Amino acid sequence: MVKREVIGRYRGSFLGLLWSFVNPVLMLTIYTFVFGFVFKARWGQDNTDKYEFALVLFTGLIVFNLFSECISRAPGLILANVNYVKKVIFPLEVLPWVALGSALFHAGISLGVLFVFLAVLGHDFSWTMLWLPMILLPFALLIMGLSWLLASVGVFIRDVGQIVGMALTVLMFMSPIFYPLSALPDSVSHYLFLNPLTLVVDQVRNILIWGQQPHWSYLAVYTAISIFIAWFGLLWFEKTRKGFADVL
Repeated sequence: MVKREVIGRYRGSFLGLLWSFVNPVLMLTIYTFVFGFVFKARWGQDNTDKYEFALVLFTGLIVFNLFSECISRAPGLILANVNYVKKVIFPLEVLPWVALGSALFHAGISLGVLFVFLAVLGHDFSWTMLWLPMILLPFALLIMGLSWLLASVGVFIRDVGQIVGMALTVLMFMSPIFYPLSALPDSVSHYLFLNPLTLVVDQVRNILIWGQQPHWSYLAVYTAISIFIAWFGLLWFEKTRKGFADVL
């Protein structure tokens, strides 16, 4: 189903799957030109690298797009697959996994583009990049928990999709994607960690761009919370799925 989801998105287009590579290349090129040469933006006061801001921004957007693609689709997953609801033996709980698999495919392509740009610019590759799965695993669990919850609620309350769209916009600008955490005073930056994207964006950026170790204590707490949300989301989904057929 994940394979069909990925291929189906580009079915009928001339370039086909190649679009999944063209899009991130184009966006990273635009970011580099606009922020590096037009606005001359720098990540940090003492930074003189005109390419780094675009790379750091692109890294943060990879994390956000992974989250956004799954969460924005979650409220409509059951509504878009009514035929599966009528089949009692079909495991409806796999539908969010399909959305996550498709999003991970596109995130993987974007990461490949990022690595190519880093290599072209002569950036050093650190072994800390190997910690990426350790950061993305709890993030994926969090996404799944929220997806199960939103997919269930979206069946009964159709306005959830509109609310989620606005919430994602708020989360994007309240995450350290366009600015570093150091740009905010300590009294404010701590509250940003209530945003589920903040820690992941910051840690992925640290291990990929700057070769730093993950913050293990923060990551342990994040993992525990993600496991609880995934468990609760699946429990809620299983409890409410009996009413899907009646409502639809």
